[in-house]
Amino acid sequence: MSKFGRYLRQYKMMMTRENGKKIGRARAGLLFCVFFLIAAGLGYPVLNRFDPRQTPGLSDVKTYAAVVSGTDGFGSEDLRFRRFRVLVPWLARPFYWLARGRFATWDPVMFGLLVADSLFVAGTAVLMVILGSLRLGSGGAGLVGALLYLVNFAVPNLRLVGLVDAGEGFFLLALLWSLSEFKLWALPVIAVLGALTKETFVFFVVIFTATWWITPGHDWSRRSNDAQQSNGKHFPDAAWIVTSWLLGVGAMSILQWSVTGMFVSPQQFGVDLHQRGGYHFAVSLQDRNLLYIFVWLLPTAIPNLKLFPKEWLIPMGATCATAFVLDAYFGGAPGTLGRVLFSLAGPVLSLSSALFLLRMCSPTIKIRDRPHYDEG
Repeated sequence: MSKFGRYLRQYKMMMTRENGKKIGRARAGLLFCVFFLIAAGLGYPVLNRFDPRQTPGLSDVKTYAAVVSGTDGFGSEDLRFRRFRVLVPWLARPFYWLARGRFATWDPVMFGLLVADSLFVAGTAVLMVILGSLRLGSGGAGLVGALLYLVNFAVPNLRLVGLVDAGEGFFLLALLWSLSEFKLWALPVIAVLGALTKETFVFFVVIFTATWWITPGHDWSRRSNDAQQSNGKHFPDAAWIVTSWLLGVGAMSILQWSVTGMFVSPQQFGVDLHQRGGYHFAVSLQDRNLLYIFVWLLPTAIPNLKLFPKEWLIPMGATCATAFVLDAYFGGAPGTLGRVLFSLAGPVLSLSSALFLLRMCSPTIKIRDRPHYDEG
């Protein structure tokens, strides 16, 4: 074997060992606590400095606040779909009860929503560190990417103001983690919880998982090893994916029936969401929120996207394209498209941006060129 061949083999072995290092539960828990406190600090203004419920562009918060407090604050528009986004308000409710009457200046409803949103934002950041460590061979890149995610315009201005996008963003990244690490047993759980968070998640989980399945390049040898470790007793991969679709749709239908007392088919629900002559995505491209979110994120992320596995990038691209179609069909309000695109692509773009900044500061830094597990 040539000298170059031996060097290449040693380098691959070193990166494989580095890639195999998992973040322990204690460290992950500590990171989660730190990220939660950072997120809570970024979202502090909603407690007593401004009321998102009275802010143009954040009117959805009224509905979620009504669900938290249990008041009849729903309008005709809310009856269409917003009050079916219950997971974040449900999570916020115990913290609302805790804060009611105990904090002089803090709004207890917004306190509950801030805590719930911060939990999901912190969870997203931890998953980014885990993916950076396991799939890029660089825990440092994962950490820097998580911090870049936290300081993006979308997090303090859109994730931590009482909306439910923080929850949807977390479950979308959990979906990527499940597929990337071949933890397909988690897909049904993610699909159900994501459907309870926001109805669009059901569309996204179908497109993302279907595209992932047909995208070549999976590390099937590693999947086989995982199956052998479980004595060959594993549910077929395609069955996990299809089951997640069915459970996601079923959860959404059952939720709507429990809230309205009427059963509405998924097809009819989709038809009802159509905004006749409404807002179109061509106008969304001119929205300033879209610019604020991606003005620095895209230029710093694009140069290193080639280092990411195509079974990440192709499904992510297909799902982002679906977001444009849904925005045009739903007639989304200004700012909606930017929030959705950040939920879909923000974590991966932030990781890629972290690689760009790390390499700019230290050109000799070694990042694995093909973030896959090596065979044998």
